[in-house]
Amino acid sequence: MTFSLRIARRYLFARKSTNAINIITGISVLGIAVGSAALILVLSVFNGFEDLIATMYSNFNPDIKVTPAKGKTFDADSTLLLKLEQVEGVAAVARSLQEVAFFEYKDNQDFGTLKGISDNFSQVVGIDSTVREGRYLLRDGQRELAILGLGMRDKLGVNVGDPFTELGVYTPRRGQSPGLFGRQLQPFRRRYIYPGGTFVIQHEFNNEYVLAPLSFARELLEAGPDEVSALEIRLQPGVATPAAIERLEAVLGPGYTVRDRFAQEAAFLRLMQVEKWLSYAIASLMLLLVSFNMIGALWMIVLEKQPDIAILKSMGALNTTVRNIFLNEGLLLSIVGLFLGLILALLLYAAQKTIGIITVPGNFIVEAYPISLRAVDFLIVSVTVVIIGLLASLPPALRAMRVSALIRED
Repeated sequence: MTFSLRIARRYLFARKSTNAINIITGISVLGIAVGSAALILVLSVFNGFEDLIATMYSNFNPDIKVTPAKGKTFDADSTLLLKLEQVEGVAAVARSLQEVAFFEYKDNQDFGTLKGISDNFSQVVGIDSTVREGRYLLRDGQRELAILGLGMRDKLGVNVGDPFTELGVYTPRRGQSPGLFGRQLQPFRRRYIYPGGTFVIQHEFNNEYVLAPLSFARELLEAGPDEVSALEIRLQPGVATPAAIERLEAVLGPGYTVRDRFAQEAAFLRLMQVEKWLSYAIASLMLLLVSFNMIGALWMIVLEKQPDIAILKSMGALNTTVRNIFLNEGLLLSIVGLFLGLILALLLYAAQKTIGIITVPGNFIVEAYPISLRAVDFLIVSVTVVIIGLLASLPPALRAMRVSALIRED
């Protein structure tokens, strides 16, 4: 332990001659503790939402999605599927074909996205676990069934329990051609399908998607027998996604885009990251304002310790030594506040995880705010608090350097 650090530790725990200094010092430490806890909890709440959204997306978005580099669809024959299934780390490959469509149920109408999926789609994503009404079933005997998002069900007023009312689906015809005697054919194709269930995942998916058998979508869209808009791939547990993407790109060639789960929702996740660090910056600014209390406390300690500083200088202490004493003093105050803040954050974290002291208003998928602690957050917060503490202790430390070695008392 250096000389300046030992003196700083002595000043930290020694009682001050003026009680106001003790009070101000205690307030500054408390402010740093609350600010540190706030920083950790801000990051933890955003981490919790990231984990929650990642879990919800995993029920709809696959580990890896293959789409055409140009155009909307491509042909995926059995040979291509076999090649992909033989790639190291691939567990299952599902096919999908989606297009914007117009839906009609009784007197209700709305636009949405029709997504035709192959029978093994539930082996790639956890869509079957999200069904809240009816069943996850694409066929019931000869009848083809649709699984609607909760928002689409509400907008169309669909009664999943009604086995007699069909859902009308309209899509534009491909390549209009003149009919008999030059008359134009009906510009839309129409097919009917029975509602079979309702899934609940995330607001965007709930309000947009209607899932149907791949054969139904191909017939409605006049697509070829092997035509798809995407291949959706589930990886085996423990397989590194970047390595799997490289292997898939080598098999597919340059005509395809291969994206992992986060790249599929890159814009939304990037926005969440921006919100997370903006919130962290605002909380850090509040902590910086709180650190002015520490500046005042250290300044008063410098004024109180002027005789001690004069004695140290007369004994040969350098100005840098005096400066380091009060820099270390500010550092110790920050560390004490940080330690108390970590304890406070852990207590609030445990309370939120166990009893949910802060609930989410409205009808949300979870009742309490999700929260998740990560080791890197403690490192980030610790560095932030130490830097702010050093910045706050710099003005008093520079003031201590200017104390003369001779103190004249009146």
